[in-house]
Amino acid sequence: MPPQDNSRNTILFVVIAGIMLLAYSFFVMEPQAEKRLEAQIVAAEKSVGGTAATEPTPGALIFTEDRTVALARGGDRVPIQTPTLTGSLSLQGGRIDDLFLTRYRQTVDEDSPAVELFRPEGMRHAYQAMFGWNGPNVPGGVPGKDTPWSLTQGAALTPTTPVTLTWDNGAGLRFTRLIGIDNQYMFTVTDTVANFTPQPVTLRPFGRVERQGVPEDLGKNQILHEGGIGTFGTDGEYATEQLKYGAWAKKPVQEHESTGGWLGITDKYWMAALIPPQDEKIEAGFRVTESGGYDVHSATMMGEAHTIAPNTQITETTRLFAGAKRNEILSGYEQALKMPRFIYAIDWGFLFFLTRPMFLLVEFFFGILGNFGVAILALTLTVRLVMFPLANKSYESMSKMRTLQPQMEELKKKHPDDPATQQKELMALYQKEKINPLAGCLPLLLQIPVFYAVYKMLTVTIEMRHQPFLGWIRDLSAADPTMIWNLWGLIPWDPTSLPLIGGQLAGTFSLSILAILYGLTMWLQMAMSPPAPDPMQRRIFQFMPIVFTFIMATFPAGLLIYWAWSNVLTIIQQYVIMRRLKAENPIDTFIAQVNARLKKA
Repeated sequence: MPPQDNSRNTILFVVIAGIMLLAYSFFVMEPQAEKRLEAQIVAAEKSVGGTAATEPTPGALIFTEDRTVALARGGDRVPIQTPTLTGSLSLQGGRIDDLFLTRYRQTVDEDSPAVELFRPEGMRHAYQAMFGWNGPNVPGGVPGKDTPWSLTQGAALTPTTPVTLTWDNGAGLRFTRLIGIDNQYMFTVTDTVANFTPQPVTLRPFGRVERQGVPEDLGKNQILHEGGIGTFGTDGEYATEQLKYGAWAKKPVQEHESTGGWLGITDKYWMAALIPPQDEKIEAGFRVTESGGYDVHSATMMGEAHTIAPNTQITETTRLFAGAKRNEILSGYEQALKMPRFIYAIDWGFLFFLTRPMFLLVEFFFGILGNFGVAILALTLTVRLVMFPLANKSYESMSKMRTLQPQMEELKKKHPDDPATQQKELMALYQKEKINPLAGCLPLLLQIPVFYAVYKMLTVTIEMRHQPFLGWIRDLSAADPTMIWNLWGLIPWDPTSLPLIGGQLAGTFSLSILAILYGLTMWLQMAMSPPAPDPMQRRIFQFMPIVFTFIMATFPAGLLIYWAWSNVLTIIQQYVIMRRLKAENPIDTFIAQVNARLKKA
């Protein structure tokens, strides 16, 4: 086999095999998740004075599945009602621990419950935010997690009606907390401390977001980040740190010094993040405290120390983002509050320079077309147009090689025992026809980062969540729900109900409509490429579309739409070039065979 042909096909094989192996390892056979955390919700003991007020110190509680019971255990409550949020905050500790995102549902069903963000203590996997003060030897102590605050102004927290909480420690210190909220997901917590003692008092403000145990469905997806997140730095140089739950547990105390910035705990689509004043120096930390068979993950920040002279007061303002990670909302807060890299709360990945522009382009098309599925088709067309000049030259070279197959076979027969002469004459033939035997590999190589960026975009952006396309595609971010085992929904039977194998039938072996369309377009595209001279490589390439059909069945429907449509556009481009160069192609061959059979009939 001539070295150029061997090199071209070897590179092509390595590229396709690499895509297959990466896809299979990341998206089908993901590494086993870490040992599931046994959740046993506990109440934190009230801490008074010293740094202990920022550390969770749980004690055992009995679980309840009834949210109303858990809310009642937290004492009196103040309702929270905004266009985007509903829930309540507890006067016991002044904690924000009961929150739902009203614009998002758990499933695509219209009557599905709203997505839960915060969950009160007493329930499994409690999740909450709290604020307070620390200080050494504070007369009468500072408010803690169980402190009974009094509601002194307001009845419900809304964007137009903030609420005021107060607590007097009985030793000359009065604490006042004003809590406001905007129309989106930003809480503003303004804490004031008045000192009526004859001595100065030194205090440091703190904020903490904590999750008591990790839900079983979090931290398992290797393509996206879930866990601790924050941006830290100074003098305009900031970096974003991501801390997955597994790495977090292995290093339970991680600390950062920063001027401003932000930190919190993020899920795939939702996040709770603390935001200090951007000109204040803070000590930030991610901590894991093991207790009673479960872990409390906390993101904590400590502000600068303030000395309060007698008969004076100080005020500290901290913000809490608690909501959906929509690009335009994060970008708006980043600009309004001058926060560093808040848009990177969305895990754009290491190819962020491709992923985010592609998302912005899809969002632009969505604004015009009104459907994210159609917007993905427009994105695909745009990508193909950008790559058109390079792809056109590549396909011209591949088509010319296909027309030269008879001459190449003649050269092999003419010099069967003289590879050097074969090589010399083959090179002369390539030069004469202006063919680059490696040209077909470059477009495929360039599509790898584009493929990853599109997949990442569909996976991490909430804008794609529960977005329909056409017909049965109701969620572009989820796999095509159809499967061959019930004739794609024609038979009223759910194959997933089968024991042991039900999950596989609905996953890798589902053979959904989109997966089959993708496999067919991939097969036709490869059939239009020059065949590999080596029989073994030829068989491997023929087998590739079948393998990828099963692998891609588990991918988001939006990605299959992108890839199948990209294949169709490639096939059209190849067909036009092959017709112009009068190269044999499977489409014309098929049409000729059909016409011949019709004439015989």
